[in-house]
Amino acid sequence: MNIEKIRSDFPQLNKRVNNHPLVYLDNAATTLKPKVMIDAIANYYAHDVANVHRGIHTLSETGTRHFEETRIVVQKLINAQNPVEIIYTKGATESLNLLAQCFGKQFLKTGDEILISLMEHHSNIVPWQMIAETTGAKVIVAPIDDRGDIDQVAYKKLLNNKTKIVSITHISNTLGTVNPIKEMIKDAHAVGAKFCVDAAQSIAHMAVDVQDLDCDFLVFSAHKVFGPNSVGFLYGKESILNEMPPYQGGGAMISEVTFEKTTYNILPNKFEAGTPAIAEVIAFKSAIDYMNSIGLSEIAKREHELLSYATDEIKKIKGIRIIGEAREKSGVLSFLLEGAHPQDLGTILDKEGVAIRTGHHCTQPLLKRFNCTALARASFAFYNTKEEIDIFIKALNKACDLLL
Repeated sequence: MNIEKIRSDFPQLNKRVNNHPLVYLDNAATTLKPKVMIDAIANYYAHDVANVHRGIHTLSETGTRHFEETRIVVQKLINAQNPVEIIYTKGATESLNLLAQCFGKQFLKTGDEILISLMEHHSNIVPWQMIAETTGAKVIVAPIDDRGDIDQVAYKKLLNNKTKIVSITHISNTLGTVNPIKEMIKDAHAVGAKFCVDAAQSIAHMAVDVQDLDCDFLVFSAHKVFGPNSVGFLYGKESILNEMPPYQGGGAMISEVTFEKTTYNILPNKFEAGTPAIAEVIAFKSAIDYMNSIGLSEIAKREHELLSYATDEIKKIKGIRIIGEAREKSGVLSFLLEGAHPQDLGTILDKEGVAIRTGHHCTQPLLKRFNCTALARASFAFYNTKEEIDIFIKALNKACDLLL
């Protein structure tokens, strides 16, 4: 991996913050963007603006072709069986809301159970609570242990014939825990439940194969995969998606409209009402192509090295408590410094040009489990370096001197 060349592909890495070179360690919140993706967005707005699926002129047909090429690239990225199983949304959050509402209306009733885990992002909690209130179903929560792993014995005991859907994160955005999702899916299927994988934190860091996993649904956001904002994806098995009602009404999702009755379009159009984020969808193909040119195996290897190095170095700082030491982790390092508030740490690190995330990370129930209300979090991507981690650790030591 030519790290100098890779870093030159990300313009933001040239930025200075508070007169220091930027050290960007907030990749779990959103990733930086390669120039090829930025150029693709600019090219669309400069040369190729047209709506898709609605015109016979050259620009519309060209835009439609490029728009649908991204769907095929995403299909190949996650190894879906058919491109119609890829639904465009605004992000993982909208994908989960779409799934909760449409699956819930079709398949949930009073007494049914929705199983999630204690480590879920709010986006994988609240939509299920909302549909549970509507349908009379119950949200059940699988516990985690002190290391940050889901208690698999407890998880299996919670599965029963009332469980209609399980929705679990592949990688925790707060703990970095990599869940044994394939085995969990098999267990869920054994009781007849469907399974949704929240892959927002995994798609950019490891290979994800929906056919190998045999998941029924999977969601992720483009902005966490070196792509633009306002684009997300819902994968669903074609047979199940066909049984679900649409999420929104409007253009593109209809087959025929009369004042007496409207018939809905086929997949994937049934779930894609209105004019989409055309430029962003088209540009996301460039981001995926860029990531694939490096290779997910190389990315995973490098990020594991960065996490191991950062973990070893941060443990040398007196008073540091790492939250999340699961048996298998991705590049997320959450921690507390005894006697210091995470927000104060983040402010001091920012003065040194180091960008980390502080707060509850949209996982308030999880933080309550670890008896805290906020955490500091450094998260890594393949363009980060050990030298940047050294700067991060030096800034942390400076924060210790100032705060303790």
